[in-house]
Amino acid sequence: MKGGHAVTAGKPRGVRGWRLRARGDRGFGSVELAVLALVVLALAFTALQAGLYFHGRKAAQSAARHGVESGRQFGSGPGDGVAQAQAFLARFGGSVEGASVSSSGSSAQQIRITVRGKVATLVPGLTLEIVQHAEAPVERWTTP
Repeated sequence: MKGGHAVTAGKPRGVRGWRLRARGDRGFGSVELAVLALVVLALAFTALQAGLYFHGRKAAQSAARHGVESGRQFGSGPGDGVAQAQAFLARFGGSVEGASVSSSGSSAQQIRITVRGKVATLVPGLTLEIVQHAEAPVERWTTP
């Protein structure tokens, strides 16, 4: 015993020794919390961005499908399908920015509606493009 304190291989024991060892870790919990918070925020923003992307994609797909259903009816044409798809996007496609609708690839027997646009992003400078299309045969009158 040295001065009333037990010493083992140069290391003080007891409450005083614990305080001396713990002093070097002071503030480490704050650093761990900051790093963990960054990881959690990154995961949350990634989940939100994925949700925005898939919502925009689904809205574009639904617009293309509505356009095909309208344009394939007897007496309709590709222009009617494009107009219906644009009307659908005007009502429900707020998550598809700069949307353009075309009927390129359509023929007398088949109608194809393509919707292109961009998704709103949380990261500045990031652009996510969406291209969705739907196609179906055109209804026509035939004799049996």
